[in-house]
Amino acid sequence: MAPYIDGFILPISKKKVAAYQKMSRKAGKIWREHGALEYRECVGDDLAVKGMPSFSKLAGAKSGETVIFSWIVYMSRAHRDRVNARVMKDPRLEPLMDVKAMPFDIKRMTYGGFKVFVEA
Repeated sequence: MAPYIDGFILPISKKKVAAYQKMSRKAGKIWREHGALEYRECVGDDLAVKGMPSFSKLAGAKSGETVIFSWIVYMSRAHRDRVNARVMKDPRLEPLMDVKAMPFDIKRMTYGGFKVFVEA
């Protein structure tokens, strides 16, 4: 069975990247404890590739912002659903979900589930 991936892209102020990193380390620990196989958070570094639309533009990043590209790996979609159900019940997640305290605008985050169809 091919793995299942939850993917995230969000623009964030460069000034808030450290706060986001602190928050995501806590979140990653929770997801892994509940069964996620992998939890990755990446911050934009080389986003303006000549001849292609930039990640920054596609993510709607404004001046002074960069892009976070993240993914969580599961065994399957059913496994993802079980893990996320446990994560959402974990009381340690509640302080991380306070919209007013988040270091980014959650309304600008893009999220989706993906079936892996090529593994090399």
